[in-house]
Amino acid sequence: QLQLVNSGGGSVHPGESLVLSCAASGYSLADYTIIWFRQAPGKEREGVSCRSGGGITDYVDSVKDRFTMFRDNAKNIAYLRMSNLQPDDTGIYYCAADGAEYARACINFAHYEYDAWGQGTQVTVSP
Repeated sequence: QLQLVNSGGGSVHPGESLVLSCAASGYSLADYTIIWFRQAPGKEREGVSCRSGGGITDYVDSVKDRFTMFRDNAKNIAYLRMSNLQPDDTGIYYCAADGAEYARACINFAHYEYDAWGQGTQVTVSP
């Protein structure tokens, strides 16, 4: 079974950056589309970004031009680089994986049926 482990969160000031990790075991991430979610206290879980094994990407409007997904297939790790972080970016961030063919297009990526989830990592952005 595919398993995902999240790491890399922390507490930063507005304008700073973090890189989150999604380390996979059991299967190669090259066979999966990776999706990042976040959830702030009292708010619904929000789909943030998507990247297929073939390099197709999509991002929610609030993070476009600030967040970037990339992979190191040799290490079997997917990453989310977050730049110019703002207080509204605060939340627990989770990665998820979907091996279905439809997921490769990253269309409506917050509404897939996912094969695995990371445990989440906390990101806090405050002045």
